[in-house]
Amino acid sequence: MEATEDDERGRRRPGLLAPALANLALGVPAIVPLHLTYWLLTDYLPSDCDAFASTPQLSNCDYHTLDHAPVLMFLLALTGLMLLLTLLAVDVLGPRRRADPRPGRWLAMATLIPVPFVMLLCLAKT
Repeated sequence: MEATEDDERGRRRPGLLAPALANLALGVPAIVPLHLTYWLLTDYLPSDCDAFASTPQLSNCDYHTLDHAPVLMFLLALTGLMLLLTLLAVDVLGPRRRADPRPGRWLAMATLIPVPFVMLLCLAKT
């Protein structure tokens, strides 16, 4: 597969290989905020913790989840912000700086960022 193709004037046009590889590479450090989001949606939100239960045994609550929640939410906010800033630099500002004729292909390839996390999640479930 070639990374470039010819246009009607014989000039080389960049293909989709560079944006795809760059966004897949962004997906590797994105595993951290994606995993924290997965934890938030699967462990923290469905926890059955009744703050007004007369005894802790009646609430059926996982207190380790409650103890770790503030730290993990802070890490999610921090790593999520870093991922968004990196995404902005690579997929929005990078093509503008290079005067890319088709900058939309970089944003279209941003859908590949969760692929490494989904692959690891599928491997963990088997």
